[in-house]
Amino acid sequence: MQKEFNLLIVDRNPHIRSFLKREFLSEGYNVQLAKNGRELMDIIYSSAPIDLVIIDPDIPDVSQLNLFRRLEDRIPSLPLVIHSDPFHDFESTSHISKAAFVPKQGSSSETLKYVVWNLLKESYPKKFKTFEDGKK
Repeated sequence: MQKEFNLLIVDRNPHIRSFLKREFLSEGYNVQLAKNGRELMDIIYSSAPIDLVIIDPDIPDVSQLNLFRRLEDRIPSLPLVIHSDPFHDFESTSHISKAAFVPKQGSSSETLKYVVWNLLKESYPKKFKTFEDGKK
């Protein structure tokens, strides 16, 4: 089932990137990957459509505070799912209006799918209306 949403998954661990890509592709999402801050910014500043970013902010070549500021400056309404160590401090995300946190642990992929779906539904109600109308 095609959900017609474009996700960007950002994680320095290639195994996590590959696993999450497979999981979200199987759910019908379009998926792009980035392994560091430079790749993330290249995609964000390109014309590629991005509806939501799943990110572990512990990526090379960019500070966490700078990372979230640049994302917010570029696409203020872009929803973020922070997928990281459960003991990580995310004070730098307190100003982001559409952000959710899913800790990396055990079966977090199912939780991650649930959070992504709900954040997309909240962020893009018109797209969901079109999607749900198409199912009828």
